Formats: sequence, C-alpha cells, structure tokens
Amino acid sequence: MQRLALLFALLFTPLLAHASEAAARLDMTGNWVGYTSAGLFLLAYLAVMSEEFSHLRKSKPVMLAAGLIWAVIAWYYQSHGIPHVVEAALRHNLEEYAELMLFLIVAMTFINAMDERNVFEALRSWLIHKEFGYRTLFWVTGILAFFISSIADNLTTALLMGAVVMAVGHSNQRFVVLGCINLVIAANAGGAFCPFGDITTLMVWQKNITASNGAIGFWTFFNLFIPALVNYLVPAAIMHFFVPDEKPAGGGQHASLKRGALTIVLLFLFTIALAVGFHSMLELPPVMGMLTGMALLKFYAYYLKKRASRRERNAIEEIGNPNAFDIYREVARSEWDTLFFFYGVVMCVGGLGFIGYLAMLSETIYGHWGATNANIAIGVISAVVDNIPVMFAVLTMQPDMSVGEWLLVTMTAGVGGSLLSIGSAAGVALMGQARGTYTFFAHLKWTPVIALGYAASIATHLLINRGLF
Repeated sequence: MQRLALLFALLFTPLLAHASEAAARLDMTGNWVGYTSAGLFLLAYLAVMSEEFSHLRKSKPVMLAAGLIWAVIAWYYQSHGIPHVVEAALRHNLEEYAELMLFLIVAMTFINAMDERNVFEALRSWLIHKEFGYRTLFWVTGILAFFISSIADNLTTALLMGAVVMAVGHSNQRFVVLGCINLVIAANAGGAFCPFGDITTLMVWQKNITASNGAIGFWTFFNLFIPALVNYLVPAAIMHFFVPDEKPAGGGQHASLKRGALTIVLLFLFTIALAVGFHSMLELPPVMGMLTGMALLKFYAYYLKKRASRRERNAIEEIGNPNAFDIYREVARSEWDTLFFFYGVVMCVGGLGFIGYLAMLSETIYGHWGATNANIAIGVISAVVDNIPVMFAVLTMQPDMSVGEWLLVTMTAGVGGSLLSIGSAAGVALMGQARGTYTFFAHLKWTPVIALGYAASIATHLLINRGLF
C-alpha cells in the first residue's frame, strides 16, 4: 500500500504542482508591472529599429529589457508571497531558447565552414565568369537565392548573391536596385517552405505542434513550396521587363574550392538528414541530430589538420592553406549578435506572455478576426517588426488552428518581410552592401508589385492546400 501511495505521488505531484502554479498566476495586464514591461519592450524595439542609424547592435537593448522585465515580474510575485512560479516560467523559456540556439550554432558553423573552404566564393566566381546578360543574371541569382535559402539562412544567401549583383552591375544602378529587391523576395520565399530555411519556420517545426486536424511534421512544410514559388515569381516576372536588356563586361579573379569543401557540403546535407531522422523516427529534438552532425564535422576538421601537417613536413605545396581550417574559429564566427538578439526577444515576449498580454492579443485577433485574416495581418506586421518576435508571440499564444492555418502563418511571417527593405535581415544586409543605390525608398517603389506576390501566394495556398484547412 505504501508503494502504491509512493507511485501515486511520483506520478501526480508534478501535475498538481503545475496546476497550482497556473492557479497562482496573477493578472498584471492592468497594473504598473504590465505597463512598465510593455514600455520596456517598446523602447527596446525602437532601439532595434534604429540600428542602421545608431549603429547600436540589436541584441543589446532587448537583452537589457528582458532582464528588467523578468526582474520586475519576479519582485511583484515575491511581494505577494508567491515564490517559484516566475522561476519555473523563466526556465521554460530558457529551455526553448537553448534548443534553438544550439541548432542555429550548428547550422551557422557549417555555413561558415563552407565559406572558409571557398564554396560560396567559387559559386560567385563561376556566375561572374559566365558573362550572363543582366536579365539572365537577374533570374539566375534569384532562382539560386530561392533554393539556397531553403537550407542556408536568408542573410547569408542575400550577401552571397548580392556580391554577384554588385560585381557585375556596379555601373548600372537600375540593375542593382532590381537585382537586390529580387534577392530579398527570393531569399525570404525560399526560407518559408523548409524548416532549415528560416528561423520562424524552424521555430514552428521544433514546437511539435499538433493542430486541430493533424500534426505538423518536417515534410508538411513542403506543401508551401508552390505558394512560396508563386510569391517569388509574380513580382520577378513583372520586374523582368524593367531590367536592362544589356550584357555587362566580364572579369574578376577565378576562385577555386579548397580541399575538403565538397565533403563539408555533404556532411551538412547528412546532418540535415540526421536532424530530420532524430525528430521523426526517434521522436527526439532535432538539435540532437544537428549536434551529432557537428561532431562528425569536428572529426573531419581534425583529419584536415593532421593531413595538412604531414604535407607540410614533406614540403608539398598546394592551393590555399588547409592547416588554417579551425572548427572552433568557425564556431566563433557565428552571428552572435543575432543569437543574443533572439535570446532577448524570446525572454521579452515570454515575459509579456506570462503577464497576460499575449492571451489578450490572441483573443482579439484570432477570436474576433478569424484565423485566416489574423495570419495575413501577421505577415504585414512582420514587414515592420522582425518576424522572430512575431512568430514567437503566435507560438506562445498557441491558437487552435488547422494545419493549413499554421502553414499560412509560417509563410506570411517569412515572406511578409519582403514588403519593406527593413522587414528582413536580407533587406537590411543588402542596404548596407549596396549603400546609396539600394535604399528603403528604392524598395518602397516596388512594394505594390511585391504585395501582388504576397496576395498571390496566399491565394495559391488556400487553393491547392485547402484539404489541410
């Protein structure tokens, strides 16, 4: 009997504790704690949006706001004699962030390793030496950006293809502007249909969402391939007629792949397969597969170093400096500002959700507007506000939606950033790369055309994926 009582305690005590914590939560949406927290987040995000002018890294204000928001919340709960509830909620948010951070670090390390081995430089060099015309180059760079961004982030893809556009079209401003807009649209659209293509898509996949009519697995996202392709093709087809029908001069130095480059590319593809397998077959977090693949990359880096040492002892010359390949240097080259920005956003939005604001927002937009209208509006919002906090807020709300609606908000949050140049990392990066030529207002002139693609992609999704709603 005592053993049975002990078993009962072990099974049900965590559930009872969770229920008591939920009951102990205070509604702070109408008092000074809620107003102060919302104000801190608003000030922090205004600082983020002014990064281009202030040159203040975007991670700094949101990290500070996150700490202050949770400190205020914890103090309020302590003053009401309710301990541990805030700590449990904070740990839950930290766990979600840690899983995504490790996943992104592995992905960034592979991208940096391929960059160091000249994979992207060789592709850029090949495109330049092909001496394509402006219109051909417009389509080649756009299509490559669309597919590359499905496995690499849109920032890396935009910078890679942007270097090609700048190298061959520096003397033709119209081509540079249209080429950059084309890349922003293509990179954002390509990241929408694959979990590895965009942080927001990755967030939805890792959340293990069970919708009202089924679960959302890895391959479910590929239902967005055709709508995402439409999102890119509609504005690209219109802009094609405004691209100069000329042929630029060739030139530039030829770049060769360094030793081990193709092996690292294959290891990256295998690591993606591992992440999918760990998640779908073993029901483990995808990050376990990513970290396992990173271990293989570390062993291969060790092999490259040892082989280079033997060659140096034998005084064998070869192109490049293979011994310079250091896996931990590639880890260090990760986008740490982005990772810490992501931390700040997750913690800030998590704090606002704990206060009760996200429940209010969910009731307003999903309860009164309807899921489809709300998801379309979220895409428009992501043109102004970064899609990471927007998507994290939706995931925290957890509205009861069908698979089709979850795919819709995944797509709109990703491609909605193309409406303005400041709506995505790709647009902001290209404004810096083509400073003075590709600007906010140069992009704004084409926003109506981009909006046509946005509307067409939504209509396509509602039509061909209607069975998922």
